[in-house]
Amino acid sequence: MNELHMLSFLLSTVLYCLWAFVPERWLHSVGLTYWPQKYWALAVPIYLLVALMICVLLLFGVNMNNTAPLDSVDNVTDVYARGQMTEDDQREKLPRLKDVSISEVNKMFYLSPKR
Repeated sequence: MNELHMLSFLLSTVLYCLWAFVPERWLHSVGLTYWPQKYWALAVPIYLLVALMICVLLLFGVNMNNTAPLDSVDNVTDVYARGQMTEDDQREKLPRLKDVSISEVNKMFYLSPKR
């Protein structure tokens, strides 16, 4: 299946380049008379690149809009981490894999008793 895709891509690229670079007189002499204008040989790739750039800029803008500000508490924890508190019936079992809250990390590293 991969070879078929590669062959079709190669064939379409060769046909596109022939249409774009061969003069129309030569194409008409071979009998190929119904082709789009040569304008579209440049216009379609440029339109596609402009559309791609607009999509990239829109995606960047949407991501920046959905990102929490730097001073937001959501950067430290979120609703998924809050829901991972241990229950009383889990005390004797192996603990579940979970996020460690920032307060526990601070207690462990910075508030531990000095020896």
